[in-house]
Amino acid sequence: MASASSTSARSLFIESKLRLADRVQVNVNNIASLARQIQRGSKSNEMLTHAARNFAQQEHGLETMKSDLKKLELIVIHLKYQIDTIDKSLVMLEEVTEQVRSMQR
Repeated sequence: MASASSTSARSLFIESKLRLADRVQVNVNNIASLARQIQRGSKSNEMLTHAARNFAQQEHGLETMKSDLKKLELIVIHLKYQIDTIDKSLVMLEEVTEQVRSMQR
């Protein structure tokens, strides 16, 4: 009877030892899964930070381009004024040239 009891106790001990090992393995797998999720989460946070930084740089670049375009617009306006002045001077030069020719005749 004592041997049946010790065999039963031994099998219970082995069985509980196996269940404990299974539970430990499940917990290790769960921790690994959690670690992967945390790592993915931190990478997505890094990606969001990187995207926000790039967006801010793009925004600054766009503001710079806008400023440059306004400067170019002013330059175009001034060039148009200069072209108009040159055209007027050209017309006057042609008139003066005709007057000089008529005086030479």
